[in-house]
Amino acid sequence: MCLALNQEDPGPRPVDAAQVRQTLLALRAEPARGRAVVLDEDGAPAGYALLVSFWSNELGGEICNVDELWVAPRVRRKGHATALLRSLMSGQGPWPSVPLAIELEVSPRNVRARALYEALGFERYPNTMLRWRR
Repeated sequence: MCLALNQEDPGPRPVDAAQVRQTLLALRAEPARGRAVVLDEDGAPAGYALLVSFWSNELGGEICNVDELWVAPRVRRKGHATALLRSLMSGQGPWPSVPLAIELEVSPRNVRARALYEALGFERYPNTMLRWRR
């Protein structure tokens, strides 16, 4: 499913199966880093999210970063992503508490996802994100 997301809505660099396995192994070995959750639709996997913990001094607590969120095309528009995000906001979902903030990225071309996030109350962050990579 991670490969399907990155094929459908590619980021700046391709993601391969080895990288996905490394992420899943890290989350399993160090649960405080976050968790991978799978959407089950009629007994079959139909989506997933990678939820990563980040401590913010500025906010004074834990942020849940939705690193990836993907729902299979066959079950889209059924409210699954909305239900996950609302459950995180209320502390009723797969996160151990109500985070002080939930952050996520959306590519400029993914207009439908951005509209969903904005309808749920997500706002553009006023700062510009910069990244250094080795």
